[in-house]
Amino acid sequence: MEQILTLIHENLQLIYVLILAVFVGIEVMGKVPQVLHTPLMSGSNALSGVVIIGSILVMGKTDPENYVALVFGFLAVVLATLNVVGGFAVTDRMLDMFRKKKK
Repeated sequence: MEQILTLIHENLQLIYVLILAVFVGIEVMGKVPQVLHTPLMSGSNALSGVVIIGSILVMGKTDPENYVALVFGFLAVVLATLNVVGGFAVTDRMLDMFRKKKK
């Protein structure tokens, strides 16, 4: 628990930036028209793929005793993977709307 509190105290400005980025992202994405949703989802999938690779690389170089970093790395991999899978599912479903229906 002390490691987590130390990590938060040392990175307080970065946490503020992260929280601000979350709120700005929610506001920006909420205002996007549905026509642009598929291209933005494809871009999000590409970014999440980079996050997965980066998280795996960082976890590989992390000290095995540093449980906080390992837990955050694992969460980054899991959440980015969920984003990629969900993004492909949504993109595929939206593209199905434009395919000709078989008789």
